Amino acid sequence: MSDRPAGVPLDRRRFLSLAGGGTAAIAGFSGASAWGSPRFGDHPFSLGVASGDPTPDGVVLWTRLAPDPLAADGRGGMPDQTVAVQWQIASDPRFRDVVHGGVERATPELGHSVHAEVSGLEPDREYWYRFRVGREISDVGRTRTAPAAGAALSSLTFAFASCQNYPDGHFTALRHMAEEDLNLVVHLGDYIYEGSAQGRIGRGHLPAVECFSLEDYRIRYGQYKSDPDLQACHAAFPWVVVLDDHEVDNNWANDIDGHDNGDGFLDRRTAAFQAYYENLPLRRASMPSGPDMQLYRRLTYGSLARFNVVDTRQYRDNQACGDGRQIDCDDRLDPGRTMLGAEQESWLLDGLAESPATWNVMANQIFMMQADHEDGPVQAFGMDTWDGYAGARSRLLSGVRERDVRNFVVVTGDAHRSVASELKADFDDPDSATVGTEFLGTSLSSGGDGRDMDDLGHTWLAENPHMKFHNVQRGYARCELTPGEWRTDYRVVDRVTEPGGAVSTRASVYVEAGRPGIQQVEEN
Repeated sequence: MSDRPAGVPLDRRRFLSLAGGGTAAIAGFSGASAWGSPRFGDHPFSLGVASGDPTPDGVVLWTRLAPDPLAADGRGGMPDQTVAVQWQIASDPRFRDVVHGGVERATPELGHSVHAEVSGLEPDREYWYRFRVGREISDVGRTRTAPAAGAALSSLTFAFASCQNYPDGHFTALRHMAEEDLNLVVHLGDYIYEGSAQGRIGRGHLPAVECFSLEDYRIRYGQYKSDPDLQACHAAFPWVVVLDDHEVDNNWANDIDGHDNGDGFLDRRTAAFQAYYENLPLRRASMPSGPDMQLYRRLTYGSLARFNVVDTRQYRDNQACGDGRQIDCDDRLDPGRTMLGAEQESWLLDGLAESPATWNVMANQIFMMQADHEDGPVQAFGMDTWDGYAGARSRLLSGVRERDVRNFVVVTGDAHRSVASELKADFDDPDSATVGTEFLGTSLSSGGDGRDMDDLGHTWLAENPHMKFHNVQRGYARCELTPGEWRTDYRVVDRVTEPGGAVSTRASVYVEAGRPGIQQVEEN
């Protein structure tokens, strides 16, 4: 096991020299020569290790060689050569019982990232893994396979989170999350932020410009993934990840950027998708092809839970009525508009209908519940959320009801606030049928320290009776599932603008199997 720390100090002298360049294309095979006896100027595993997308017999293991993660050319301090990287997986943290191993080629075309897809493991088991190149050995990560198909589980505990804006705050919540006892972490998007913000706490973005090129995005990931709290949480559990907007551009929709000009956007999306794949523990099935990337997928945990990970960006129609917050926008009600695209929507509903699991989870980027932003009889809705696609939302929730999907629960990020809400057949009629429950989780750092309640929170609770809990602090949500009950603990940290914040449980929200909606909220 390496004695090196999880992260490496950032060289502050590079701040002014970092800038963007061109975009490299992903190649299935590298034409680069092999580096036979690699020697590095610094630790090549500076970005840590990670695992993801567990199955009953395997998991994907990730690392990326980057002895200089902030190198201005985006290459992480690596030469234009292919490097053989060894990996091992063991049943114990000291690697006395190595159960599997292999070699992966880290190529310059993929930023010298490694995605080792391991199979042949035992279901529902903890394993430890590490990488080696030359004389260098990575830190050790811990992972866990999914239970066998149909296995009867007494419980499952996972956490979900989103929105880690580096200049806005420290990733303290992830350090606390790493100390939890979890089977899985679900990250719902905004893993990085693409802008040029520098903030006020000494964690300014690198490069100090908005990201457009592959070089820009690689440097930005190098900065984020050098954070020791993020590395610790990746090394502690397998993650399931999906992107939202800030991994590319704020409020992008399909082939249209957030500024609605579209010029060169697909080139930018190509670069952003490649950098996302290079830096996350994704399987080869999610390797992007130009500006396209397969992200929606399913993971099943025995007979207890099925996770349906959706992609609400690549296939949606453009935001209605010019985006933003709108009053009297009839276009949002158009049933011909889509959030998921026809193929993904059918995939989701078919999978929900066929699911044998007790809990049917939709891992979703932007909130599904209706959120009236105005006091009084006037209604105002955000066009980037499912409110801007209300016709598509009605179609989806009707499909859930028609298929008699049991225990439908949506977990969501993006909004930088925590809300527990019931999902209604008709949100304007509080007495209409409850279709499921949504747990909206706050940001990890975006928005700074936050507070218990703000003006918008008061408005939401007053104008939206389906909302049962609201909080505006930073943190994450921890969910414990049993065959009879779902409990979500909203875990909040008291500060992120300086390190050392303490964590506590602000509220625990309960859903009973077989009874759609929220049965109890315990606030602390």
